[in-house]
Amino acid sequence: MRYTEDDLKDKTILITGGAGFIGSNLAFYFQENHPDAKVVVLDSFRSGETLSNGNLKSFGHFKNLIGFSGEIISGDINDKDLLLDLEVNYDFDYIFHEAAISDTTAQEQDLMIKTNVNAYKDLLDLAVAHNANMIYASSAATYGNAESPQRVGREAPNNVYGFSKLSMDHLSREYMKECDINIVGLRYFNVYGAREYFKNTTASMVLQFGHQILAGKNPRLFEGSDKILRDFIYIEDIIQANIKAMAPNTSGIYNVGTGKARSFQDIVDILQKELGTSLECEYIPNPFIGSYQFHTEADIATTKEALGYAPAYEMEEGIKAYVPEIKRIYETEVK
Repeated sequence: MRYTEDDLKDKTILITGGAGFIGSNLAFYFQENHPDAKVVVLDSFRSGETLSNGNLKSFGHFKNLIGFSGEIISGDINDKDLLLDLEVNYDFDYIFHEAAISDTTAQEQDLMIKTNVNAYKDLLDLAVAHNANMIYASSAATYGNAESPQRVGREAPNNVYGFSKLSMDHLSREYMKECDINIVGLRYFNVYGAREYFKNTTASMVLQFGHQILAGKNPRLFEGSDKILRDFIYIEDIIQANIKAMAPNTSGIYNVGTGKARSFQDIVDILQKELGTSLECEYIPNPFIGSYQFHTEADIATTKEALGYAPAYEMEEGIKAYVPEIKRIYETEVK
């Protein structure tokens, strides 16, 4: 199902985490394709606050929203007064929930559960109160080291982030049984594309390798990177899945990937082709053996069937489309 401008005319859309990677891309999708919809972005934005691993607590950045003309609210989804204000003063038709502590290496179990699970329940209650459809970000981290291809129902999270996302999925299923609203959980695999730069060290290796190459540095890969395979998915296909999840009677938990596993070596080789370089790769020991996913591949059969989703970008096409933005970010933010 593809929404026309008229379908979303005068509809109100809330995007939590809307200054982050995927949330900001959604905000611009609606602005460009549905100018008569009211889009409200909620994000905690970044401060100097860090987690114990040294990474920022929030990756939201104003530069991801330059050019966005909708309403912007700075706030934390853990703030119950804020959520009450949203319930009383707005009337949402759709909620896209992208806000989370998304750092898979974060050790703060209390903050992770509070933010990713407890606050999500409050947002589900907001959706029920407004009779709004809920589309939320789950994650392939729910699978941990589960055998490929990863299928819904075969979860084995090995960090608190994956556990929190699986807990969100369990909670969603309970609400699906009891409530009339449409609830769709999308388990994103390895996403890359525009507006990810401000995720810093947690940005995709597509971007990180791209900037290494542009700096004239030899790409640094783990030994055996031709055998470390992941399901890498371009941001445009993530947006496609979210829009298709707006259709009625689609409640469920779905994988969003390409259904094809590709190697980190493939990323470097494609980037070098697109950038016209032939730098020699440096191979370093992998310090994460034992706590590292060596193969992810989304089973997307039910996603195709239920949502009508079909990935449009092979890795070659996705990286080719992304390279101009990789170059722009390098020139404006890195050099």
